[in-house]
Amino acid sequence: MSLTSAPGASNFEEKEFPFTDSDFRFIQDLVAERTGIVLTDIKRTMVYSRIARRIRQCSGVSNFSEYCELLKSGDESELISFTNAITTNLTSFFREPHHFDYLASTVLPELERTKKDKKIRIWSAGCSSGEEPYSIAMTVADHFAHRPDWDIKILATDLDFDMVERASQGIYTEERVTGLRKNHLRQYVKRGKGAQQGMVRMDQRLRDMITFKQLNLLHDWPFKGPFDFMFCRNVVIYFNKDTQKVLFDRYAELLPENAPLFIGHSESLFKVTDRFKSMGQTIYRKVK
Repeated sequence: MSLTSAPGASNFEEKEFPFTDSDFRFIQDLVAERTGIVLTDIKRTMVYSRIARRIRQCSGVSNFSEYCELLKSGDESELISFTNAITTNLTSFFREPHHFDYLASTVLPELERTKKDKKIRIWSAGCSSGEEPYSIAMTVADHFAHRPDWDIKILATDLDFDMVERASQGIYTEERVTGLRKNHLRQYVKRGKGAQQGMVRMDQRLRDMITFKQLNLLHDWPFKGPFDFMFCRNVVIYFNKDTQKVLFDRYAELLPENAPLFIGHSESLFKVTDRFKSMGQTIYRKVK
């Protein structure tokens, strides 16, 4: 499919800003270079919407061509804002609940039986606004409620610096937590009062368990593991197969044999790597 025949392409003349094939190709290349994400032609409308928002916010920029020139100038602050605008951050607490059921029923009991040092390390890669690592933390806190002698830490990383900052605060609107179980709301969610009414904050116990860091998965990782299990959900779907192979090989190096890896519902390791065995429902175990 050519760029000019991409869905919605014929409607760009009617948009607020002209958006040429050349603009789109430049953005595709820049996103691939900075994040490894492959923007196909069908993402053109999405790209227009998100970058048009940036154009309106940038002083001295009035169209896509000028915005692309700003990015070409190497303005690091805007490059970060650009990357944040493009990357998708859709998440919720206990999204794909079967993962957390498996974590509670199988993974955590296994670790409690086998980890003699009473130390557990977890990585949430692509943590977005924090709902995933806080869901992991609640599940872990439930299981080890009567075992305070265990040392449990969660590393939560994301490409988007703004999301990492927001997640580290652990503050959400009340509507974001309406789906949580009553015991989780009672134990782990603190409701705001006065000026903070309508907002909630994750309990200090959860926040103490999690370290939030900005990280580009395609760059060097400032840690060596090992991790006892990993969540990397709805992240690699944006990468091409070659990049996926590299990433999953790097993940495998940080996981001991038989350690679980949880990926997104629309993702698969089929013909990507042979270092993990499927347990069903997008749950894998490292085999080599």
